[in-house]
Amino acid sequence: MAKKLEVTLKRSTIGRKPEQRKTVEALGLKKIGQTVVQNDNDAIRGMVGKVSHLVEVKEVEA
Repeated sequence: MAKKLEVTLKRSTIGRKPEQRKTVEALGLKKIGQTVVQNDNDAIRGMVGKVSHLVEVKEVEA
């Protein structure tokens, strides 16, 4: 089975750089506490790495 990443927004994007805000939005996150499930690939891993201080990530089996 393919692995997935469960990404949760833990901190606000207020006062962050525009690139970080756009990255959080591209992950599909809008509100603090919101969780989305994304495919585990290099692109998503890179996005999560750029905003790792704002999000929490868990690997899940899908």
